[in-house]
Amino acid sequence: MTRGPVLSFTDRGLYCAAGDFFIDPWRPVARALITHAHSDHARAGHGAYLCTPATAPILQLRLGDLRVETLPYGRTLAIGGASVSFHPAGHVPGSAQIRVEVGGEAWVVSGDYKTEADGLSDPFEPVRCHTFVSECTFGLPVFRWAPQAAVMRDINAWWRANAAAGRASVLGAYALGKAQRILARLDPDIGPILTHGAVENVNEALRSAGVALPATLRVTPETGPAPHPGAFVLAPPAALGTPWAQRFGPAAEAFASGWMRLRGVRRRRGLATGFILSDHADWDGLNAAIAATGAQRVFVTHGYTAAFRRWLEEAGYEAGIVATEFQGEDADATAAETPAEVTE
Repeated sequence: MTRGPVLSFTDRGLYCAAGDFFIDPWRPVARALITHAHSDHARAGHGAYLCTPATAPILQLRLGDLRVETLPYGRTLAIGGASVSFHPAGHVPGSAQIRVEVGGEAWVVSGDYKTEADGLSDPFEPVRCHTFVSECTFGLPVFRWAPQAAVMRDINAWWRANAAAGRASVLGAYALGKAQRILARLDPDIGPILTHGAVENVNEALRSAGVALPATLRVTPETGPAPHPGAFVLAPPAALGTPWAQRFGPAAEAFASGWMRLRGVRRRRGLATGFILSDHADWDGLNAAIAATGAQRVFVTHGYTAAFRRWLEEAGYEAGIVATEFQGEDADATAAETPAEVTE
């Protein structure tokens, strides 16, 4: 086990001995601080949870009746001998970076983050620290994102063309974060907006936390194509190509993900259309975020860790890799990649 003065890297997750808590642990612990509610960061079985107010209802939706305390962004809480504060990560609504200070030394655990403001999540906030624990899901130069506004113009144009041709538009997007980000920027004048139950459950939880979202129609077993011609349907990626997606009659399917940057991933998914839209920082965002912390020591997790660590070391950082069970975005795509694909 590698130890640092503030956090230790253990087989249960990132541990702070001074405060006796874990950050995003993947095995049951007495006290867990949670960066956000995606299932690879927020798991069941912990004695107590601490998260942001917008994350709490999603935790309860996904994990059931929990002992959850909340801490607003920017407020400092003393836990044992550690000072803890949450800061916006820009990843999904309620997502946080967690700053931990012990004896005057500050570490920041980023969780997952993106640096482009999406207009829905609180924008990413650089936090000064001595050590930064950063994801690097898309930690190669090939991954550079177009502005969100340009991608949403393409999504609305795709929907408009499908509706004019009498087709529904079924878009696969992660139920927490990506789906709401897209929903908030769809053009409702094109047609009705329908949601898979998994997406609508998250919508309702976020609305209860004060997140403003447009009106949507939940897909039920009785939903068919006749009442909703030319509809836009938001669903988890796993619903694409299934009987569930066939209930809307003639339809076009697409997937919104940073992995759509790789033609090989698009081919494997059998999709004619893919929109490159990620809730993770791209290459430029990762580098800008790390530089803004002022940290000289950086630990990287999930993604292209070996390549990104070498890059950081060449740039003058003290860099290391943290082995975690975090998956990042669309882990099955990550596992299937080949080096040739990332050069396309």
